[in-house]
Amino acid sequence: MKVLVKNNVVYKGGKRYISIIEKIDVEKEYSLEEACKLVKEAATAKFDETIELAYKLNIKQKHNVRDVVILPHSTGKQCRVLVFAEGEKAQEAQSAGADYVGSVDLVEKIAGGWLEFEACIATPDMMKNLSKVAPILGRRKLMPNPKTGTVTLEIERAVKEAKAGKVEIRNDKTGNVHTIIGKKSFDPKILYENALAIHKVLLKNKPSDLKGEYIATMALSPTMGPAIKVDFKKLSV
Repeated sequence: MKVLVKNNVVYKGGKRYISIIEKIDVEKEYSLEEACKLVKEAATAKFDETIELAYKLNIKQKHNVRDVVILPHSTGKQCRVLVFAEGEKAQEAQSAGADYVGSVDLVEKIAGGWLEFEACIATPDMMKNLSKVAPILGRRKLMPNPKTGTVTLEIERAVKEAKAGKVEIRNDKTGNVHTIIGKKSFDPKILYENALAIHKVLLKNKPSDLKGEYIATMALSPTMGPAIKVDFKKLSV
């Protein structure tokens, strides 16, 4: 383990981590444009690291910030889509490019431990069949929900949006929001545009009764690297 003292802060870690800290000031808040460039430099692993956008919100436990964002660019992450539907809607899902389409058969498969998909969509009439696997899907944020457009009769649109780059923003119990904006291999401009799209939707979801500052921190980070703080107060939306 190596040790680095920078700006009176002690950093400990491997050679790769310390080399990143030497180049990037992890205590400084950068513009979003700068952060999108620096996060690529911080992604030094040998694989195409995922880039994540994270917020800490000054919200109370009663508040629930939840919405979906259609990103201007794909996240670069594989999205296998499962659709619960029958009849014409099942055929529509298959034509739209859904990876798995079914009904009770898929419920039983999920109950048995199968979870090889990243998005889940259902027609309204299928929801009664999902009670058996609702806890499983809920824990993984995969449970279809009308608020996120995943319980719908517009199956073709929902499937194509999921494939194209539809992401959910949702706070946890402590006010944290985490979502993917792309990959290390992406151009900084693409990362910037995806991040800005999420930021705009997050601002629109500020609780109406919230007093004081809504956002505490905003940061970008790669899978294996440190977080790059963003000066969100100077971000023009």
